[in-house]
Amino acid sequence: MIAGDVADALPPNIELARTFDLLADLLQLDGADGFRLNAYRTAAQRIRDSATSVAALALEGEAKRLDGIGKTIEAKIVERVETGQISALSKLEGTIPVGLVDVMHVPGLGPKTARRLWDELGIEDVAGLRAAAEEGRVSSLQGLGEKSEQRILEALTRPRADLDTDRVLLGRALPLVEALVTYVSNHPAAERVSDAGSARRRSETLKDVDLIATSDDPAALLEHFVAFPSAAKVTAHGETKATLVSQDGISADLRVVPPGCYGNLLQHFTGSKAHNVALREEAVRQGLSVSEWGIEATDGSTLTMDSEEGVYEALGYAWIPPELRENTGELDAARHGSLPELVESVRGDLHMHTTWSDGKASVEEMALEAKTRGLDYIAICDHARRLRDDRLAGQLAEIGEANEKISALQVLSGAEVDIRANGSLDMPDDLLEGRDWVVASIHSGFQDSRAKLTARILAAVQHPFVDCIGHLTGRKLRRRPPYDLDLDEIFAAAAETGTALEINGQPDRLDLRDVHARAAAGAGVTIVCNSDAHSTQALAYADFALMQARRAWLTSDDVLNTSSWRDLQRRRKRGRT
Repeated sequence: MIAGDVADALPPNIELARTFDLLADLLQLDGADGFRLNAYRTAAQRIRDSATSVAALALEGEAKRLDGIGKTIEAKIVERVETGQISALSKLEGTIPVGLVDVMHVPGLGPKTARRLWDELGIEDVAGLRAAAEEGRVSSLQGLGEKSEQRILEALTRPRADLDTDRVLLGRALPLVEALVTYVSNHPAAERVSDAGSARRRSETLKDVDLIATSDDPAALLEHFVAFPSAAKVTAHGETKATLVSQDGISADLRVVPPGCYGNLLQHFTGSKAHNVALREEAVRQGLSVSEWGIEATDGSTLTMDSEEGVYEALGYAWIPPELRENTGELDAARHGSLPELVESVRGDLHMHTTWSDGKASVEEMALEAKTRGLDYIAICDHARRLRDDRLAGQLAEIGEANEKISALQVLSGAEVDIRANGSLDMPDDLLEGRDWVVASIHSGFQDSRAKLTARILAAVQHPFVDCIGHLTGRKLRRRPPYDLDLDEIFAAAAETGTALEINGQPDRLDLRDVHARAAAGAGVTIVCNSDAHSTQALAYADFALMQARRAWLTSDDVLNTSSWRDLQRRRKRGRT
């Protein structure tokens, strides 16, 4: 067992994970083989995902029990704990500029180009890259040219909202939120406990975690909170509020309030800021003042509420689902009784991968997990480029076997096809026609012009055998911004042809984003909520797609896979022709 003072000095998981990410990045710049890179990146992810201190496990010789961490990596963790550094990383930092990692991650570049920029132009960081591009020196490198140089400058000047590394993905934070709510709720002093803030609104990223609780013994409940097993450190501990930082670097606050004002506090700390400002401005026009502590009238009396429903009712509104609280029309709809009945579940998942392409589980394993999750049907959409020669026949045979073995679940033969640079698809039409469900996606050429990218998408939308466009804008939250498209033109074409657009539930995609999904549905486009799962555990990503759909104001009528497979076939493009 690690002594308390030693445990407090151990590096938290998030710091260890970043160390191994940096080690992998520098090794990639140094030309290391893919096996080593994958080993360090896998280790970083396992460390990041662990709820317990991996440093403490390594000191006890137990880190090896984590999948992806072997003897060598455990030794490096111990070295970091005992010496404050990893010698292999220190050696690389002495030979390769650390700033080159940021250059490597500029959209359109990569490790080989970043290394050439350093070797041939002496560029060591993003600032140096910007200066060299502005001076026209980048185009002097063979294989780049003026167009590449211009794209680099555009990437460096593009707004970085989607690349904000100070924010945490919802998919990474939500397990902590749920664990904290359960942990706090299980204490005898807890009465009512809820998440709040961005997490409760199911925003795609969040800065930190907010919890609200009521209790007659706040001190006991806060003492319990700061003893959360996965806490790396406690940064504040007062009479009504405490703050801890989890092993994966997420800050979490707990506020304990009297039962009588629970509704007021929950409404206030759920936000958003824009929603609350609009709510307060309208209240002022009614002669009221709204704060986290109550609703104050002109006579000085203050009305407190033990529920959010009471707060909204007192101000003349129906209760507003947290996902809608962004000041995008929800207050007016709540006042006039026109809030939508938000989608709650889907009956099928129409985008997932197996070991026939880049997935980690067999068709049968994915199907069994989908059945456990209560689905009626799934579409196996392995990448078409991995199903050439006799592999498609093998995959179809395995799908047939799964359908024979597993009752009460229909396994559909699908495909995810690449939309090539000229708009063609990478599977012949005669094979596409035989698939139950076809998803078409862009996986390369992200730096093409707006007109060319739009034309590629439109060609797929107009293809008779394409049922759905996958992850339309290509964004990767915190890593890659969306590519530039004429969305209005695409929405119009999708509505006309009956082509569905996907909300991809992968936590770093959530593509379409909420405002785009709402606009698409408003234009008459049907939406599908898919997991794009590459493992059995990732089938849960369909839940994140649903969260995004709710933020987009979508109802069951807007989402195609809320229907049975029989009804869906009548509603989709091929069923309309």
